[in-house]
Amino acid sequence: MLDAAVFREIALSNPHNRRLLEGLAELALPQCHLTAGCLFQTLWNVLSGRPPHENIKDYDVFYFDGGDLSWEAEDALIRRVTPLAERLGLPVEVKNQARVHLWYRQRFGADYPQLHSVRDGISRYLVRCTCVGIDVATGGVFAPDGFADLAAGILRINPVIPQPGKWQTKAESYRARWPWLRIVEEGDQFA
Repeated sequence: MLDAAVFREIALSNPHNRRLLEGLAELALPQCHLTAGCLFQTLWNVLSGRPPHENIKDYDVFYFDGGDLSWEAEDALIRRVTPLAERLGLPVEVKNQARVHLWYRQRFGADYPQLHSVRDGISRYLVRCTCVGIDVATGGVFAPDGFADLAAGILRINPVIPQPGKWQTKAESYRARWPWLRIVEEGDQFA
C-alpha cells in the first residue's frame, strides 16, 4: 500500500528530484516544497516500468513569502534557483504562492483566492490526486487527498478548484502519457 514513506522513496528514485531537494535545502526558501508532476509522474513512471524521470516536463518549486508581493522579489528568488537548475540541467519553475492571486486571472481567466501557505497552493491542483509536495526543510510529504487515487491512477476533478474544461484537458494530457490512468467524471461511482 502506498503511504507517505513509500511515496517519498519512489519520488526520490528520480535522481533529479533527489538532487533538486538537496540543492533547494541550501537556498532555504520560505516554506519551500518540491511539488507537482516531478513527484506524481515519477510514481506513475515506476508503476509503468519506465525510468523514473521519463516524460516529466518540468520540476515545480513552490515557496511562500507574503512579506513582499512584488514581481521583483519573486524574480530575485527565481534567480537564486536558476544556477541550481542550470547545474542540474532541469527545467525548474519557481512560484511564490503568496502572489498567485495577483496574476492568475490574467493568465488563466478565472479568479483565484489569496493563499496563506504553500500547502494552500498545492491543495489547488486541478486533478485531485496530484496534490502532493515534499517539504524541502523537513522532507515531509504533504498529500491532502492521500495516495489511493494516485496509486490507482484515478484522475478526479479537485472540488476545491472546479474548472471542468481545464481539468479534462489536464487529465487527458496525463492519460496520453500514461494510458492506464482512468478519468473519473464527477458523480461516477466506479472507483
